[in-house]
Amino acid sequence: MKPIPLDGRVYLVGAGPGDPELLTLRAVRLLERADVVVYDHLVSSAVLDFVSPTAERIYAGKRRNEHTMRQEQINALLVTLAQQGKQVVRLKGGDPFIFGRGGEELQTLAAHGVAFEVVPGVTAASGVSSYAGIPLTHRDYAQSCLFVTGHLKDGTADLDWPNMVRPRQTVVIYMGLGGLPEICRQMMLHGASPRLPIAVVQDGSIATQKVVTGTLADMPERVARAGLKSPCLTLIGDVVKLHDSLAWFKPVAPAVAPAPVAPKKLRRPAVALSV
Repeated sequence: MKPIPLDGRVYLVGAGPGDPELLTLRAVRLLERADVVVYDHLVSSAVLDFVSPTAERIYAGKRRNEHTMRQEQINALLVTLAQQGKQVVRLKGGDPFIFGRGGEELQTLAAHGVAFEVVPGVTAASGVSSYAGIPLTHRDYAQSCLFVTGHLKDGTADLDWPNMVRPRQTVVIYMGLGGLPEICRQMMLHGASPRLPIAVVQDGSIATQKVVTGTLADMPERVARAGLKSPCLTLIGDVVKLHDSLAWFKPVAPAVAPAPVAPKKLRRPAVALSV
């Protein structure tokens, strides 16, 4: 394996939807060797177990109406750490280029001449839907898939409603739990059937996963009754009908938290990879 570069560098790494076994090998190796890890709220504790015990950890998480750091502060922090000659892992839930603001952060790094690398992750849409037993596409139900953010930069949810109600597609909404009643209402106003199936998944791919299914007409009430909390992913379309028969993942949260176990070291391949 080649030595770590002497100059500072930022690695924009996708942490996947939560299950640490969905991390890429590249992500694990970088976490084991980083000087600093700047991580988000959506990164699970099990993923953080791979971080070197000597690395500095900086939490930069954002939740609705609760930001530890503004995005501009995070951008500046990454530049400063890299200019200090550190190997920095910027760790984001899911994939950093799908509603992860990864592009914004890299634009700042590029403007300051900071070297960077992108390590893709399993995005929530594919990871969470797989663990919920809901295929995003299916020849009988959906020939296209639309990814949408339910929380725009200005705080509104003024979405492309005509495009979202097109037939034979699956709509995946990130960060849409708070606006779910309005999303369902607007989709019905724009022609979607009140009986269109919908699922909301909380904590997808980890032991506390919860899946609530219903229709556009009754989903807000069902979600409120279930007491779901962020992070959640919303899936809309006829593919949701397959959940009952394809739900293979049976999450069982332990009654007592187990003692922490040191993460297993991954076996290195014969071909060396540079960091």
